[in-house]
Amino acid sequence: MATVIAGISGAIGSALAQQCLDAWPEQPVIGLCRHPERVPDALRQDSRVHLLPWQAECPSDGLDDAAVGDVLSAAGGLHNLIYAVGLLHDDTQFPEKRLEQLSAESLARAFQVNCTGFGLLVQALAPWLRGKQFKRVAAVSAKVGSISDNHLGGWYAYRCSKAALNMLVRNLSVELPRRYSPIACVALHPGTTRSALSEPFSQSLANLKVHEASETASNLFRILATLSEADNGRFIHWDGSDLPW
Repeated sequence: MATVIAGISGAIGSALAQQCLDAWPEQPVIGLCRHPERVPDALRQDSRVHLLPWQAECPSDGLDDAAVGDVLSAAGGLHNLIYAVGLLHDDTQFPEKRLEQLSAESLARAFQVNCTGFGLLVQALAPWLRGKQFKRVAAVSAKVGSISDNHLGGWYAYRCSKAALNMLVRNLSVELPRRYSPIACVALHPGTTRSALSEPFSQSLANLKVHEASETASNLFRILATLSEADNGRFIHWDGSDLPW
């Protein structure tokens, strides 16, 4: 059995990959990301790690189905699918503080990366979810995607795309068990993590609990490792509690 991690070049994705390798040393990891050369050296030099270029903005381009199939066939199938891709800001996009800053382009990009990419990746890998072994499908979401927990507003594109991701997880949690049982499909809130995503907000994070990427990965892996079929369809806080949709 193998683990697929989309977003392995990111702080959370790379730390989760190392957690998986340490816990399941016999299982290979297929790492998907836009820039494989940015993956930490320890992972790039590990023979159990198979890095493949893949872009959430263009999920139909670049995924080497044959290479993925070769690894999964040799490993005996897919054990875990973890989506750790996310777009909050970059050189051309930044979280909106008011309605006037909202644009169709930012909404479309956020939805593509934070939601659509996950759905199409699950679609592409779904045939590998067959079998009697328990499987996990997990999307790293965000508490700001909770509709009932939104009391501050702002961050339109990010909030809306994460809310859409949460709905996608719920949809999949209904369909996947019918076709690929035993399985659990969940959304995970990692908490505030020190990373490139949070770096521009260091001042506003001063009063918040901020985790190092290794801490976040440990918290999320602890949840993943203890998932059962009964957890299917949950939106789970990093401390293991349930978050409101």
